[in-house]
Amino acid sequence: MGIAQYDIVSKGDGWAIQHDGSIGMAYFSKEAAFEAAAAAASLAIRDGHEVIVRAPSRDAGNKTALGVKDSQTA
Repeated sequence: MGIAQYDIVSKGDGWAIQHDGSIGMAYFSKEAAFEAAAAAASLAIRDGHEVIVRAPSRDAGNKTALGVKDSQTA
């Protein structure tokens, strides 16, 4: 089996998952993109793949922990 790698990347004002060289749909927050990547990774584990999920620190995107402006989290 191969490696299934999911990278959370900044996409416009939101976030997306990069997998197999493709960037998928946009998510509102880094946390939402991570949760979607974790669900996909769970399926990959069932198929016998090694799994890597990477999420950037607050230094990426708009420089906040969840990747959304503080006024958007309320």
